[in-house]
Amino acid sequence: MIKSNLLDDFISYLSTSRGTSEKTNREYYYDIRTFFRFILIRKSIVKEFEIETEKDVDIDLMDLDVIKSIDKRDVYAYISYLDKNRKNNNKTKFRKISSVRTFFNYLANKVDLIEYNPAKDVDMPKIEKTLPTYLTLDESYRLLKEIENSKSQDKYKARDFAIITIFLNCGVRLSELTGLDINDIRDNDTMVVTGKGSKQRSIYLNRATKEAINNYLLYRPKSKDEALFLSNRNTRISNRQVQRMVEKYITNAGLDPNKYTVHKLRHTAATLMYQYGDADIRSLQEILGHESVTTTQIYTHIDNKSLRETVENNPLSDYEFKEK
Repeated sequence: MIKSNLLDDFISYLSTSRGTSEKTNREYYYDIRTFFRFILIRKSIVKEFEIETEKDVDIDLMDLDVIKSIDKRDVYAYISYLDKNRKNNNKTKFRKISSVRTFFNYLANKVDLIEYNPAKDVDMPKIEKTLPTYLTLDESYRLLKEIENSKSQDKYKARDFAIITIFLNCGVRLSELTGLDINDIRDNDTMVVTGKGSKQRSIYLNRATKEAINNYLLYRPKSKDEALFLSNRNTRISNRQVQRMVEKYITNAGLDPNKYTVHKLRHTAATLMYQYGDADIRSLQEILGHESVTTTQIYTHIDNKSLRETVENNPLSDYEFKEK
Protein backbone atom coordinates (compact mmCIF):
# COMPACT_ATOMS: atom_id res chain seq x y z
CA MET A 1 0.00 0.00 0.00
CA ILE A 2 1.32 3.44 -0.92
CA LYS A 3 1.25 5.62 2.17
CA SER A 4 3.11 8.84 2.96
CA ASN A 5 5.39 8.12 0.00
CA LEU A 6 2.79 9.94 -2.07
CA LEU A 7 3.65 13.20 -0.39
CA ASP A 8 7.34 12.49 0.09
CA ASP A 9 7.81 11.57 -3.57
CA PHE A 10 5.89 14.67 -4.65
CA ILE A 11 8.18 16.93 -2.62
CA SER A 12 11.23 15.15 -4.05
CA TYR A 13 9.85 15.73 -7.56
CA LEU A 14 9.42 19.45 -6.87
CA SER A 15 12.96 19.74 -5.56
CA THR A 16 14.78 17.72 -8.21
CA SER A 17 12.71 18.31 -11.35
CA ARG A 18 11.39 21.81 -10.77
CA GLY A 19 14.23 23.13 -8.65
CA THR A 20 11.98 24.56 -5.95
CA SER A 21 13.54 26.00 -2.79
CA GLU A 22 13.33 24.44 0.66
CA LYS A 23 10.91 27.16 1.73
CA THR A 24 8.62 26.46 -1.23
CA ASN A 25 8.80 22.72 -0.57
CA ARG A 26 7.76 23.26 3.05
CA GLU A 27 4.77 25.32 1.92
CA TYR A 28 3.70 22.60 -0.50
CA TYR A 29 4.14 19.97 2.21
CA TYR A 30 2.01 21.86 4.74
CA ASP A 31 -0.67 22.61 2.14
CA ILE A 32 -0.99 18.99 0.98
CA ARG A 33 -0.87 17.73 4.57
CA THR A 34 -3.82 19.97 5.44
CA PHE A 35 -5.69 18.63 2.40
CA PHE A 36 -4.92 15.02 3.38
CA ARG A 37 -6.23 15.56 6.90
CA PHE A 38 -9.44 17.11 5.57
CA ILE A 39 -10.04 14.25 3.13
CA LEU A 40 -9.34 11.53 5.71
CA ILE A 41 -11.98 13.05 7.98
CA ARG A 42 -14.44 13.74 5.16
CA LYS A 43 -14.15 10.14 3.91
CA SER A 44 -14.64 8.89 7.52
CA ILE A 45 -11.32 7.06 7.40
CA VAL A 46 -10.56 9.01 10.56
CA LYS A 47 -13.51 9.58 12.88
CA GLU A 48 -13.70 13.03 14.40
CA PHE A 49 -14.54 11.62 17.82
CA GLU A 50 -11.29 9.63 17.74
CA ILE A 51 -9.09 12.73 17.62
CA GLU A 52 -8.78 15.89 19.70
CA THR A 53 -7.60 18.16 16.88
CA GLU A 54 -6.99 17.85 13.16
CA LYS A 55 -3.27 17.71 13.90
CA ASP A 56 -3.84 14.24 15.33
CA VAL A 57 -4.84 12.88 11.91
CA ASP A 58 -2.23 10.41 10.65
CA ILE A 59 -1.56 11.31 7.01
CA ASP A 60 0.07 7.90 6.50
CA LEU A 61 -3.51 6.65 6.21
CA MET A 62 -3.77 8.42 2.86
CA ASP A 63 -3.15 5.74 0.25
CA LEU A 64 -3.69 5.56 -3.49
CA ASP A 65 -7.19 4.08 -3.12
CA VAL A 66 -8.29 7.08 -1.09
CA ILE A 67 -6.69 9.42 -3.64
CA LYS A 68 -8.62 7.74 -6.45
CA SER A 69 -11.89 8.18 -4.54
CA ILE A 70 -11.53 11.98 -4.46
CA ASP A 71 -13.80 13.88 -6.85
CA LYS A 72 -14.51 17.53 -7.61
CA ARG A 73 -17.10 17.74 -4.85
CA ASP A 74 -14.40 16.90 -2.34
CA VAL A 75 -12.13 19.62 -3.72
CA TYR A 76 -14.88 22.24 -3.59
CA ALA A 77 -15.76 21.07 -0.08
CA TYR A 78 -12.13 21.65 0.85
CA ILE A 79 -12.29 25.20 -0.53
CA SER A 80 -15.39 25.79 1.59
CA TYR A 81 -13.60 24.35 4.62
CA LEU A 82 -10.66 26.73 4.10
CA ASP A 83 -13.09 29.61 3.88
CA LYS A 84 -15.53 28.84 6.70
CA ASN A 85 -13.52 26.76 9.15
CA ARG A 86 -10.00 28.13 8.76
CA LYS A 87 -11.08 31.66 7.82
CA ASN A 88 -8.43 31.85 5.09
CA ASN A 89 -8.49 34.88 2.82
CA ASN A 90 -8.68 34.48 -0.95
CA LYS A 91 -4.93 34.84 -1.40
CA THR A 92 -4.24 32.01 1.06
CA LYS A 93 -6.99 29.85 -0.43
CA PHE A 94 -5.59 30.43 -3.91
CA ARG A 95 -2.14 29.26 -2.83
CA LYS A 96 -3.45 26.16 -1.05
CA ILE A 97 -5.67 25.12 -3.95
CA SER A 98 -2.79 25.74 -6.37
CA SER A 99 -0.72 23.31 -4.28
CA VAL A 100 -3.47 20.70 -4.52
CA ARG A 101 -3.78 21.19 -8.28
CA THR A 102 -0.02 20.81 -8.70
CA PHE A 103 -0.11 17.63 -6.61
CA PHE A 104 -2.87 16.03 -8.67
CA ASN A 105 -1.23 17.12 -11.91
CA TYR A 106 1.92 15.32 -10.70
CA LEU A 107 -0.06 12.15 -9.97
CA ALA A 108 -1.95 12.23 -13.27
CA ASN A 109 0.62 13.50 -15.75
CA LYS A 110 4.06 12.95 -14.26
CA VAL A 111 3.90 9.56 -12.58
CA ASP A 112 0.67 8.17 -14.12
CA LEU A 113 -0.80 6.99 -10.81
CA ILE A 114 -4.32 8.29 -11.48
CA GLU A 115 -6.43 8.67 -14.60
CA TYR A 116 -8.95 11.14 -13.23
CA ASN A 117 -7.72 14.50 -11.98
CA PRO A 118 -10.35 15.95 -9.60
CA ALA A 119 -8.56 19.29 -9.31
CA LYS A 120 -8.47 19.95 -13.05
CA ASP A 121 -10.47 23.04 -14.09
CA VAL A 122 -11.51 23.77 -10.49
CA ASP A 123 -12.55 27.41 -10.12
CA MET A 124 -9.94 29.36 -8.21
CA PRO A 125 -10.72 32.04 -5.60
CA LYS A 126 -10.48 35.54 -7.04
CA ILE A 127 -7.58 37.60 -5.75
CA GLU A 128 -7.97 41.36 -5.59
CA LYS A 129 -4.99 42.98 -7.28
CA THR A 130 -3.27 45.52 -5.06
CA LEU A 131 -0.72 48.08 -6.12
CA PRO A 132 2.79 47.51 -4.74
CA THR A 133 4.02 49.58 -1.81
CA TYR A 134 7.27 51.38 -2.53
CA LEU A 135 9.51 54.24 -1.42
CA THR A 136 9.34 57.46 -3.37
CA LEU A 137 12.52 58.83 -4.89
CA ASP A 138 12.88 61.32 -2.02
CA GLU A 139 12.32 58.60 0.58
CA SER A 140 14.93 56.43 -1.12
CA TYR A 141 17.45 59.29 -0.89
CA ARG A 142 16.53 59.75 2.76
CA LEU A 143 17.17 56.07 3.49
CA LEU A 144 20.60 56.14 1.83
CA LYS A 145 21.50 59.36 3.65
CA GLU A 146 20.55 57.74 6.94
CA ILE A 147 23.13 55.00 6.36
CA GLU A 148 25.78 57.54 5.36
CA ASN A 149 25.16 59.58 8.52
CA SER A 150 24.90 56.61 10.88
CA LYS A 151 27.39 56.05 13.69
CA SER A 152 28.09 52.44 12.67
CA GLN A 153 31.66 51.30 12.17
CA ASP A 154 32.93 52.08 8.67
CA LYS A 155 33.07 48.41 7.64
CA TYR A 156 29.44 47.83 8.63
CA LYS A 157 28.33 51.16 7.17
CA ALA A 158 29.96 50.27 3.84
CA ARG A 159 28.37 46.82 3.87
CA ASP A 160 24.91 48.08 4.75
CA PHE A 161 25.09 50.88 2.20
CA ALA A 162 26.09 48.41 -0.54
CA ILE A 163 23.27 46.03 0.40
CA ILE A 164 20.55 48.66 0.32
CA THR A 165 22.00 50.23 -2.83
CA ILE A 166 21.72 46.85 -4.56
CA PHE A 167 18.14 46.45 -3.37
CA LEU A 168 17.16 49.91 -4.59
CA ASN A 169 18.99 49.74 -7.92
CA CYS A 170 18.77 46.08 -8.95
CA GLY A 171 15.49 44.90 -7.45
CA VAL A 172 16.86 41.57 -6.23
CA ARG A 173 15.04 39.33 -3.79
CA LEU A 174 16.32 38.93 -0.23
CA SER A 175 17.44 35.33 -0.80
CA GLU A 176 19.17 36.37 -4.02
CA LEU A 177 21.20 39.01 -2.21
CA THR A 178 22.26 36.82 0.72
CA GLY A 179 23.15 34.08 -1.76
CA LEU A 180 25.61 36.26 -3.65
CA ASP A 181 29.24 35.13 -3.76
CA ILE A 182 32.21 37.38 -4.53
CA ASN A 183 32.69 35.73 -7.93
CA ASP A 184 29.08 36.59 -8.83
CA ILE A 185 30.30 40.12 -9.52
CA ARG A 186 31.64 39.85 -13.06
CA ASP A 187 34.19 42.33 -14.44
CA ASN A 188 32.81 44.98 -12.08
CA ASP A 189 29.99 45.35 -14.59
CA THR A 190 27.36 42.68 -14.02
CA MET A 191 26.01 40.67 -11.14
CA VAL A 192 24.82 37.06 -11.51
CA VAL A 193 21.99 36.20 -9.14
CA THR A 194 20.36 32.83 -8.53
CA GLY A 195 16.59 33.21 -8.34
CA LYS A 196 13.61 30.95 -7.90
CA GLY A 197 14.01 27.45 -9.26
CA SER A 198 17.80 27.93 -9.19
CA LYS A 199 17.51 30.02 -12.36
CA GLN A 200 20.38 32.44 -12.89
CA ARG A 201 20.21 35.85 -14.51
CA SER A 202 22.64 38.68 -15.06
CA ILE A 203 21.91 42.20 -13.90
CA TYR A 204 23.94 45.14 -15.18
CA LEU A 205 25.37 47.31 -12.42
CA ASN A 206 24.96 51.07 -12.63
CA ARG A 207 27.58 53.50 -11.40
CA ALA A 208 26.17 53.89 -7.88
CA THR A 209 25.98 50.14 -7.37
CA LYS A 210 29.49 49.50 -8.65
CA GLU A 211 30.90 52.22 -6.41
CA ALA A 212 29.01 50.93 -3.37
CA ILE A 213 30.24 47.35 -3.92
CA ASN A 214 33.85 48.44 -4.56
CA ASN A 215 33.82 50.59 -1.43
CA TYR A 216 32.49 47.70 0.64
CA LEU A 217 35.15 45.33 -0.70
CA LEU A 218 37.81 47.67 0.71
CA TYR A 219 36.43 46.93 4.18
CA ARG A 220 35.31 43.33 3.69
CA PRO A 221 37.27 41.12 6.13
CA LYS A 222 39.33 38.26 4.81
CA SER A 223 37.30 35.08 5.12
CA LYS A 224 37.24 31.52 3.83
CA ASP A 225 33.55 32.09 3.15
CA GLU A 226 32.91 32.93 -0.51
CA ALA A 227 29.85 35.00 0.38
CA LEU A 228 29.88 38.57 -0.88
CA PHE A 229 28.23 39.93 2.25
CA LEU A 230 29.51 38.76 5.61
CA SER A 231 27.97 38.92 9.06
CA ASN A 232 29.73 40.29 12.13
CA ARG A 233 31.16 36.77 12.57
CA ASN A 234 32.64 36.80 9.07
CA THR A 235 30.20 34.17 7.80
CA ARG A 236 27.51 34.56 5.14
CA ILE A 237 24.97 37.12 6.28
CA SER A 238 21.54 35.63 6.94
CA ASN A 239 18.15 36.74 5.66
CA ARG A 240 17.09 37.68 9.18
CA GLN A 241 20.19 39.80 9.76
CA VAL A 242 19.49 41.76 6.58
CA GLN A 243 15.84 42.20 7.58
CA ARG A 244 16.82 43.58 10.98
CA MET A 245 19.40 45.89 9.41
CA VAL A 246 16.90 47.30 6.89
CA GLU A 247 14.28 47.71 9.60
CA LYS A 248 16.76 49.70 11.72
CA TYR A 249 17.62 52.15 8.96
CA ILE A 250 14.00 52.47 7.82
CA THR A 251 13.01 53.39 11.38
CA ASN A 252 15.92 55.78 11.87
CA ALA A 253 15.03 57.51 8.60
CA GLY A 254 11.60 58.30 10.03
CA LEU A 255 9.80 55.81 7.78
CA ASP A 256 7.30 53.14 8.82
CA PRO A 257 9.07 49.75 9.25
CA ASN A 258 5.72 47.95 9.13
CA LYS A 259 4.99 49.47 5.73
CA TYR A 260 8.47 49.39 4.20
CA THR A 261 10.13 45.98 4.42
CA VAL A 262 13.03 44.42 2.49
CA HIS A 263 10.63 43.23 -0.19
CA LYS A 264 9.29 46.77 -0.56
CA LEU A 265 12.80 47.85 -1.55
CA ARG A 266 12.49 45.44 -4.50
CA HIS A 267 9.18 47.11 -5.37
CA THR A 268 10.92 50.47 -5.10
CA ALA A 269 13.64 49.49 -7.56
CA ALA A 270 11.09 48.22 -10.07
CA THR A 271 8.95 51.33 -9.68
CA LEU A 272 11.85 53.75 -10.10
CA MET A 273 13.15 51.88 -13.14
CA TYR A 274 9.70 52.00 -14.72
CA GLN A 275 9.02 55.64 -13.84
CA TYR A 276 12.42 57.17 -14.54
CA GLY A 277 14.39 54.63 -16.54
CA ASP A 278 12.05 54.18 -19.49
CA ALA A 279 12.15 50.43 -18.86
CA ASP A 280 9.82 48.45 -21.08
CA ILE A 281 7.84 45.66 -19.45
CA ARG A 282 9.95 42.84 -20.94
CA SER A 283 13.22 44.38 -19.77
CA LEU A 284 11.77 44.86 -16.31
CA GLN A 285 10.61 41.25 -16.29
CA GLU A 286 14.14 40.09 -17.12
CA ILE A 287 15.75 42.27 -14.44
CA LEU A 288 13.33 41.16 -11.72
CA GLY A 289 13.42 37.50 -12.70
CA HIS A 290 9.66 37.13 -13.07
CA GLU A 291 8.62 33.92 -14.77
CA SER A 292 5.47 35.55 -16.14
CA VAL A 293 5.16 39.07 -17.51
CA THR A 294 1.76 39.20 -15.78
CA THR A 295 3.56 39.53 -12.46
CA THR A 296 5.62 42.42 -13.78
CA GLN A 297 2.57 44.27 -15.09
CA ILE A 298 1.63 45.49 -11.62
CA TYR A 299 4.27 48.18 -12.08
CA THR A 300 2.58 49.54 -15.20
CA HIS A 301 -0.37 50.73 -13.11
CA ILE A 302 1.52 52.94 -10.66
CA ASP A 303 2.81 55.78 -12.76
CA ASN A 304 -0.03 58.29 -12.48
CA LYS A 305 2.13 61.03 -13.98
CA SER A 306 2.58 59.05 -17.20
CA LEU A 307 -1.12 58.24 -17.31
CA ARG A 308 -1.98 61.91 -16.89
CA GLU A 309 0.44 62.94 -19.63
CA THR A 310 -0.94 60.27 -21.96
CA VAL A 311 -4.46 61.63 -21.56
CA GLU A 312 -3.27 65.25 -21.85
CA ASN A 313 -1.46 64.44 -25.09
CA ASN A 314 -4.66 63.34 -26.79
CA PRO A 315 -4.95 65.73 -29.79
CA LEU A 316 -8.56 66.49 -28.81
CA SER A 317 -7.58 67.65 -25.32
CA ASP A 318 -7.41 71.31 -26.44
CA TYR A 319 -10.87 71.41 -28.00
CA GLU A 320 -13.17 73.58 -25.94
CA PHE A 321 -16.90 74.20 -26.17
CA LYS A 322 -17.58 77.68 -27.48
CA GLU A 323 -20.93 79.34 -27.14
CA LYS A 324 -22.24 81.22 -30.14
